Amino acid sequence: MSLFFRSLWVYIFSLFRPRIRDILDVATLDFYVLPNDLDTNIHMNNGRYLTIMDLGRFDLVLRTGLLAHMMKQKAMPVLSAAQVRWRLSLNPFQKFTLETRVVCWDDKWVYMEQRFIIRGGLKDGAVAAIGIVKGSFYNTIDKITVPTPELLRALHLDKQSPRMPDHIREWQAAEEHLKAVTSAV
Repeated sequence: MSLFFRSLWVYIFSLFRPRIRDILDVATLDFYVLPNDLDTNIHMNNGRYLTIMDLGRFDLVLRTGLLAHMMKQKAMPVLSAAQVRWRLSLNPFQKFTLETRVVCWDDKWVYMEQRFIIRGGLKDGAVAAIGIVKGSFYNTIDKITVPTPELLRALHLDKQSPRMPDHIREWQAAEEHLKAVTSAV
């Protein structure tokens, strides 16, 4: 149930937070590790990271105005792939900041990086985990992924993608191999 309240919190506070005008700006959200975020090791459950990453992307698309525009077009946000690298534990009631940013894009996908930054204590400012995702919007009427240039036009942006970093390019290549394995079944 806390995820419902966290989603509601993100939505309500997005109405009062500054609009994100540059798609490459970092969107931040502050959280505490709640008791229902914990696993049997008494730290934040690995699956909870992915769920909280959803909230960061929700905040980003709300504050850029992209979500409202895409919903009018009957398009919904979708992910194609995600990867998380855990480094440090997030413990009960630990404060952390989730940073969400667009790294680059191609004609079909937008690649984002999300960082969990520890706040307070001896490890203040340390990266607890980093995730990368590839996503877009899916047009439910036409049954197609909305091309990235169309997303950029919706934001009134005429911008070229930054160069794809090596770690994203290599991850994307591995992702294509995994895609081949799943389509062969």
